[in-house]
Amino acid sequence: MIGEAVQPADEGAAEDAMRRLARLEPGEKGSPGEKGSPGEKGGMFTSDLSVNEFLLVREAGFRPLGLVLGSSVHHVGLQLGRWSKNQELTKLSQAMYQAREFAMSRMEAEASALGADGVVGVRLDIEFKEFGSDIAEFIAVGTAVKADGADPGPAGTWLNNKGKPFTSDLSGQEFWTLIRAGYAPLDLVMGSCVYHVAHQRFTQVLSNAGRNVEIEPFTQALYEARDLAMSRMRAEGEVLDAEGIVAVQLRQHSHGWGSHTTEFFAIGTAVRPLHDDHVIDRPAMVVSLDA
Repeated sequence: MIGEAVQPADEGAAEDAMRRLARLEPGEKGSPGEKGSPGEKGGMFTSDLSVNEFLLVREAGFRPLGLVLGSSVHHVGLQLGRWSKNQELTKLSQAMYQAREFAMSRMEAEASALGADGVVGVRLDIEFKEFGSDIAEFIAVGTAVKADGADPGPAGTWLNNKGKPFTSDLSGQEFWTLIRAGYAPLDLVMGSCVYHVAHQRFTQVLSNAGRNVEIEPFTQALYEARDLAMSRMRAEGEVLDAEGIVAVQLRQHSHGWGSHTTEFFAIGTAVRPLHDDHVIDRPAMVVSLDA
């Protein structure tokens, strides 16, 4: 994370979200006609997992509790700088990171309210709104799950070392494979870097005209920006004492800032071993019948 961590004012789930979650909480069936009583069985679970993913998550020893989400509408400010040099726009980097963190923490709060051990299939999206080109909604959505026969290993819990439900953007099949091989997800870790790539001087543009030549300042700028995003993601994994980070994605977005300003965003699932030995299934050969 960049700079000091700033927690959202309403880190817990919102009041309307709590009412929705209360209808999902499992319980014993109450007497007929006693709808809303404390003993009433909770409503059916909701999930954005596909049918195959849902069944594989159940096979891995987890049962879905409900769809959980977090949202943060954020004003992404401007930052002035020297446009003739390569530089990170630290205020923008921090804004993009914190907005995502707000959304993630609210999703985790909903999962905790359900008594979940983790959240699988997490999607972290950005939507820029029509009521302002610099106003974006950061959304985190996933399926909260509870261990139902799955062994957490010597740790004795599926919660991560922050005492929170684990989060993972792995698909249901990837999650099943990970658990079956003797690993557990810890958290969705991420790193962000908003970087300004210096403009070329007019003489440089003319000298490169008609030539195949590497533009070294551009290469250096993009290399540095990617490395900053990756190193911040790795730092989050180290805080969790993770063995590694799997399914890493390195995304690039301009977000309407212009051709010379871009964000590199690194995200992946930090994992820990459940035990020392690992049983990895041999891959099965699949022959496609498509033409």
